[in-house]
Amino acid sequence: MIIRIVKMGFHSDHIATFLTLFETHKSTIRAFKGCAHLELYRDLTDPSLFFTYSFWDSAAALENYRQSEVFKTVWAQTKPLFNLKPEAWSLDKVAAVN
Repeated sequence: MIIRIVKMGFHSDHIATFLTLFETHKSTIRAFKGCAHLELYRDLTDPSLFFTYSFWDSAAALENYRQSEVFKTVWAQTKPLFNLKPEAWSLDKVAAVN
């Protein structure tokens, strides 16, 4: 399983637009083949910073999503809203403590 974290910063006047986009597309993203989990987080000290946290069955599943029309559509709508260059990490879980 691959864990993907994406950090995105938005112009303050575009935050509502981004939240609407996420609400519109979240079910489609989550239903994409290979996506096992999807969450959105907002930074406590900087309300213009958001993070997506998703689980993918494999690196190939994540790459298939990144090459899909779903991703291209969502990214094209989201990219103009950024005030920072987005950052992304693909991670393997090493340990979990419950």
